[in-house]
Amino acid sequence: MTPHAQLLEPKPHVARIDDLLTIFRSHPRFLLASHTRPDGDAIGSVLALAEVLDQLGCQADIVFADPIPSSYSTLPNIGRIHHTPSANDVDPSGATPAILLECDGIVRTGLLGLEGRTLINIDHHASGRPFASVNWIDEHACAVAAMVYHIAVAANVEITPSMATCLYAGILSDTGTFTYSSTNADTFALVHHLAACGADPSQIARDIYLSNPASKIRLLGTALSNLQCDDDLAWTWVTSEDMDCVGATAEDCEGVVNYLISIAGVESAVFLREVPNADQFRLSIRSKGKTDVARIAELFGGGGHRNASGCTLDGPLPVALEQILTQLRTGL
Repeated sequence: MTPHAQLLEPKPHVARIDDLLTIFRSHPRFLLASHTRPDGDAIGSVLALAEVLDQLGCQADIVFADPIPSSYSTLPNIGRIHHTPSANDVDPSGATPAILLECDGIVRTGLLGLEGRTLINIDHHASGRPFASVNWIDEHACAVAAMVYHIAVAANVEITPSMATCLYAGILSDTGTFTYSSTNADTFALVHHLAACGADPSQIARDIYLSNPASKIRLLGTALSNLQCDDDLAWTWVTSEDMDCVGATAEDCEGVVNYLISIAGVESAVFLREVPNADQFRLSIRSKGKTDVARIAELFGGGGHRNASGCTLDGPLPVALEQILTQLRTGL
């Protein structure tokens, strides 16, 4: 057995940053990937970690199964991301270790060609699990971007303006613009340092939240017209026909649920988006803290955080609604 193979034998529990750095310094190349329908934390974290690996002398190739949402298209080095259904398109050897961020397993990436590779898992979801050879899971981290920041600090690499921008974008988006309960004094100390390193908070916020296509706003109008409230629970939905009528895409559905959870007196909210040609609905679930929506999402094969999670349910719409509303009313 080679020293590298021995180093990367499966570990049953969470690794330390030192373990990760030892691995990073022992291999010349890594594949980096994250989950399907990538969000700001997935994209920003992967781009920043690629820079860390660059400075450690490694080749870093980034692979995503799904396209990058337009709101993150201005992030530095976004062109490094390969959009392809298979990791083998980037590394035909199938031997390069892969670092997966924000995933609870290979399936979550949507990528082929990861089977048989040495996997390194970095995650902060409550539903995260140690599926890889090496696992670092910290559900108390406000974002995976915060975990990558700590890797950069421990590695003593330069936090460049581009790295700082990507990390700030990841943290901004995954804390719900600093509104989720994971936000604390450490979060603000961290983003303060990122701003000092060259991240421009106002520009990043404008790029992510104030650059919406008209189709997204039209779809929001449709979703809000379907809004239903019952005591401290709010829900709404859009169908494939609704989306076609306004020329919207799945990307345009991001953030709709946040309008529901912003309603005074609402403690839990859910937004259902019909998946075209599948008789399924993709759910975004939010809570103000009273209900653990991660546990509810896990009941349906999904997962996430206590206050922000997601899953997929079979239709038709009345059936999917009954299932999720029953669980939310139970209030796990």
